[in-house]
Amino acid sequence: MRVLGIETSCDETGIALYCTERGLLGQALHTQIAMHERYGGVVPELASRDHIRRVVPLVEQVLEQAGVAVAEIDAVAYTEGPGLAGALLVGAGVGAAMAFALGVPAIGVHHLEGHLLSPLLSADAPAFPFVALLVSGGHTQLMDVAGIGRYRLLGDTLDDAAGEAFDKSAQSLGLGYPGGPAIARLAALGRPGRYRLPRPMLHSGDLEFSFSGLKTAVAHAVRDGLSDEQARADLAAEVEAAIVEVLVAKSLRALRDTGRTRLVVAGGVSANLRLRERLAAEQARAGIRVHFPELALCSDNGAMIAFAGALRLQAGTLAAPGVPQAAAGGTPGTSSDTASNSGKSIDGFRVRPRWSLDELPAPGQCPQED
Repeated sequence: MRVLGIETSCDETGIALYCTERGLLGQALHTQIAMHERYGGVVPELASRDHIRRVVPLVEQVLEQAGVAVAEIDAVAYTEGPGLAGALLVGAGVGAAMAFALGVPAIGVHHLEGHLLSPLLSADAPAFPFVALLVSGGHTQLMDVAGIGRYRLLGDTLDDAAGEAFDKSAQSLGLGYPGGPAIARLAALGRPGRYRLPRPMLHSGDLEFSFSGLKTAVAHAVRDGLSDEQARADLAAEVEAAIVEVLVAKSLRALRDTGRTRLVVAGGVSANLRLRERLAAEQARAGIRVHFPELALCSDNGAMIAFAGALRLQAGTLAAPGVPQAAAGGTPGTSSDTASNSGKSIDGFRVRPRWSLDELPAPGQCPQED
């Protein structure tokens, strides 16, 4: 079964073709970083227009790369949410139209479920059950994952997420967008001990996250004056250290609270090398296994959407040919918080800019726990 994946939730247009027998057949990604960098963040209208320009040529590129004709596609998966409404509508519209034209199922995929399942594409794929740390854009969440669609929220972001703290701290330091990679590059030149930033909610006794205080502390430190370039690097290193320390501590607590021994880390921040090093060091000490997606799959991409859609189809979330089948329902062509499993005709495709991962229903069959 060959599933085309379309990701347009924010500022990357990702297309991929996944085969349940042969794996990933092809993928392409266009990032809008250069376009949004001058504004210090994503401009939704510009993002939507760029997706319109890119999505069809990228589909053609991936199919040519894979050596697969469009008529050989067995299903189309697209990001239904969460994300920017206009950007989501581009991918959903193209995906649903293609599925209708081909007479194949259309699957609306939850963006965070795509990230959560992306480590299963790696050679060291985790087995269920596990705890997942999702650090993607405006989301920092801990989930208990028993199987596909069997998710329980353990902790969430109360205000700024880790990715937002990186972006806003980078802006205070006069660095580029996105902030995570920019902070990491400068932090590599930094020395510890010069600054001490807060570790928000590190000892709160729960699994919630809050990084707004950290962002504010960085802004104050910059306002008070940085004497030289080394001071900027030292502050960047402390920003990275503070965020990583909180993420690691909360993740380990979630493992203890649930009794799980596997941790999956996914989303854009999962590419941070300091976070990977800290968690790798905890594996032997804490007797756990930590799994990350391949670096190329940490950012938003079509491969995770195609893969998640394929798993949903295999697990029993099936739709009639040409009928969009989302994991949960919504208002045609707009957003909705009303959950439903009913498919609709082609004029009923839907997007959900706000969508909690724990609202997803489990398919009829889930992978067996080991």
